Amino acid sequence: MTDRRPILNADPDDLRDWIVARGYPAYRAKQVLRWVAERRAVSFEMMNDVPKRLREELDAEWTAFATTIDHHDTSPDGTDKLLLACPDGRRVECVLMAEDDRRTVCISTQVGCGMGCVFCASGMKGVVRNLTKGELLEQVLRLRNLLPVEERLTNLVVMGMGESLANLDNLIPALDWLCSPDGLGMGQRRITISTVGLPEKIIKLAEMDRQYNLAVSLHAPTEELRNELVPINEKVGLTAVIEAADAYFRRSGRQVTFEYVMLSGVNDRREDALALADLLRARKAHVNLIPYNPVEGLPFGRPSPDAVRRFVDTVRAGGVSVSVRKTKGRPIDAACGQLRRRLEGSGAGHESGPGSTIEA
Repeated sequence: MTDRRPILNADPDDLRDWIVARGYPAYRAKQVLRWVAERRAVSFEMMNDVPKRLREELDAEWTAFATTIDHHDTSPDGTDKLLLACPDGRRVECVLMAEDDRRTVCISTQVGCGMGCVFCASGMKGVVRNLTKGELLEQVLRLRNLLPVEERLTNLVVMGMGESLANLDNLIPALDWLCSPDGLGMGQRRITISTVGLPEKIIKLAEMDRQYNLAVSLHAPTEELRNELVPINEKVGLTAVIEAADAYFRRSGRQVTFEYVMLSGVNDRREDALALADLLRARKAHVNLIPYNPVEGLPFGRPSPDAVRRFVDTVRAGGVSVSVRKTKGRPIDAACGQLRRRLEGSGAGHESGPGSTIEA
């Protein structure tokens, strides 16, 4: 049934009131949610210390998980990618990456993307809708449930399909629950939110006084080049994006990361590296370089290892901290949007998203 209410989408008080109205003690609401958060239940039937009658009543009106796993791929390097089907039939991608003792999940915030970055699989068909709080949480929990019971998630990156800050009203409640004792108890500093750079939303996030890390998808060091690669820049402007990032650092104390997808012959030249160093030299910032994952039908290529090394050396010589993101999961289309696009024959995903981990 698709008309049942997802418990992860509800306010915990609503679930408690619903349970109390049926004659059960209020603590049963926390007990039910604890089964999902801690004990990995994906159905009410699994909750064997909850009264059978309550489980049946819950199952008639609620669902523990509204999404279903439509497709699951595992790469030889251990990267897992899920394509989840939402109740309305829309599909979104999320990824679990293992690296040494880190277990990182990458989630999507929208079906599609409206930012229009010219090299990205996400925006090829535009944005359809925001994901709900429950759909955000279910991505995390379904990936967590793939881990052995003795392992836990260490990091979360919001870098999948969509523009994260365009769905801020659902994203922050979801992240806050994941960081709460009633959720997964994650540390806020273990979570990174990626954005193409929406200044007003960045300021709004700063004013929420959280400790989430901010990653700005820069991709170009000048207004002219960024206008070509990131069309939304024509409306917001590179200067406004940088100033908003500065404001986030001042308010939160968290160093901002600037993500930079490297496109062969487009933004990986020496002059681009020099301009990037000039832009960020006076700031407490870090550049995360991302060699491009080619997308079928788009005219952009991946830079050579030598080109990447030269770019790194130039930026670093300019006094800016820089690292290269190591590609993971390429055999399973783990870069965001690519699996969904292959299976649906349509566009979806965010250029800086699933399929990579930051190389130390």
